[in-house]
Amino acid sequence: MAMLPQTTFKRERTLCVADITYYVALPFTENETGDPTAGQAEEFQSPNTAIRRAESLARMPENIGAVAFSRTGDPMIGEFKDAVVLRLFGQVPSDTSVL
Repeated sequence: MAMLPQTTFKRERTLCVADITYYVALPFTENETGDPTAGQAEEFQSPNTAIRRAESLARMPENIGAVAFSRTGDPMIGEFKDAVVLRLFGQVPSDTSVL
């Protein structure tokens, strides 16, 4: 009787992660030529908190404005949908596609 080759089966785990939404407040300052420059983004767990923080950042003397926005996507693969602007405060660039 012939011997069959031994077969090894390897199970692969698939981890499914639902899309995650990040809420962000981003201040803007003015550079030497007067153009708006993005500052340090801050991440929050809710849209209301991001909006309140953006409003607060816009009132700081060193900032000319701020934006609160959200981004939804899968951080495991690095794919995100376009940002959704929640609220603008002060002088913020009109082109928000860079968010």
